[in-house]
Amino acid sequence: MSGESEPRTADARRALEQERAGLRAEREKVAATPADSDAEVGDRADAAEEPQRADALRRSDSRIADITTRLTGAADAGPPPADVVGVGGSVTVRHGDGTRETPRVGERAEAPDREPVTADSPLGSALTGHRPGDTVEYDTPEGRASAVVVSLGGA
Repeated sequence: MSGESEPRTADARRALEQERAGLRAEREKVAATPADSDAEVGDRADAAEEPQRADALRRSDSRIADITTRLTGAADAGPPPADVVGVGGSVTVRHGDGTRETPRVGERAEAPDREPVTADSPLGSALTGHRPGDTVEYDTPEGRASAVVVSLGGA
């Protein structure tokens, strides 16, 4: 998926490596399913499956290439920044309604079954690059919201 950043944490890297391995295994199964060359000429079901199989292979190849590109670029990503909100770090924020939370800014690949605060989510995008004391605004399903960066590292 274009626009995704390199994994900046070991958990994100492992999750992407596991996803890529699963995609490769699934791709091998799909590729190993040959079109039945002994089928009767009029077998429309087999003819209809071939374009679907080719499309599945193209999608797998594209996602495998995207993941490989992200993993290759990750070697240069380095540790998360210490003086601003960044991927891999945690941040305490105070929302406009006075509630506080201390999310870890991660990647969806690290926790696909949860909704983590990611650098590309509305809140994560607004927080990234900001320092304690900064106020950020972001979109929510209920409209615009604001939050103040209280501290970095969950302190």
